[in-house]
Amino acid sequence: CAAAPPPPSPPAFAMFARLLATRGAQAAGASAIAGALAAGGGAVSFADDAVLHPPSYPWSFNGFFNSYDHASIRRGHQVYTQICATCHSLNRIAFRNLVDVCYTEDEVKAMAEEVDVVDGPNDEGEMFERPGKLSDYLPAPYPNEEAARYANGGAYPPDLSLIVKARHGGPDYIFALLTGYKDPPAGVAPRETQWYNPYFNGGWIGMPPPLEEDGALDYDDGTPSTRTQMAKDVSVFLQWASEPEHDDRKLMGFKWIVAMTIALGFTTYYKRFKWAPLKNRRLELE
Repeated sequence: CAAAPPPPSPPAFAMFARLLATRGAQAAGASAIAGALAAGGGAVSFADDAVLHPPSYPWSFNGFFNSYDHASIRRGHQVYTQICATCHSLNRIAFRNLVDVCYTEDEVKAMAEEVDVVDGPNDEGEMFERPGKLSDYLPAPYPNEEAARYANGGAYPPDLSLIVKARHGGPDYIFALLTGYKDPPAGVAPRETQWYNPYFNGGWIGMPPPLEEDGALDYDDGTPSTRTQMAKDVSVFLQWASEPEHDDRKLMGFKWIVAMTIALGFTTYYKRFKWAPLKNRRLELE
């Protein structure tokens, strides 16, 4: 006799089988992507072959137990206010964020009072100007995006609050970009309103070299203001602006590691000498 055909799969089992197949395909795809990244070193590919990847620099804040160089943050703030702030804003940083980081409270208060802030309305319904205070944010160079584009030939200078997080390479990219202006290679015609920089995507950037010569400013601590020194300091400052909680986060993580290590010691002692004898004892009933 011919064997009876197997019963049809119930709908629930069929749905479960399809789900397993889908999950398996997704896992296989993820494994393939991970293998490709591992083989390629996890590098980011650019559409333009002329773009150079920034080299990796030994920043003082790299590592699990390293922190920011606060003297470099102060010097970087000087570079930003005297050079970068003419075009770029820093909308997410308030004056109070600078207190006990690179300036004292009195220094920041004096700095804020030099800025006229539009406030209001008053009792008459009119806006008025007042001296800045610690709760105010750093002033922007332009009132809106249209004014910024008009003043820069159509190019919009980006806000620098999170620029380190928004660019591949982070501070390495910022430093390489600021020091990477070069003459166009042979066979490439120069442009009137753009400058050649191999670290910028496309090779041509609308921002003129901001650090053209040494000694563009005088540091408060007497550090020589060379081009590389200014580029390094403003890169550290922008890294801090992107992650102001960096030092506190690492300190909190270290405290948690110490606390969990102590807790592990107590737990091991309790498990070995208190709980194990109770778990392994033998009860004899007469």
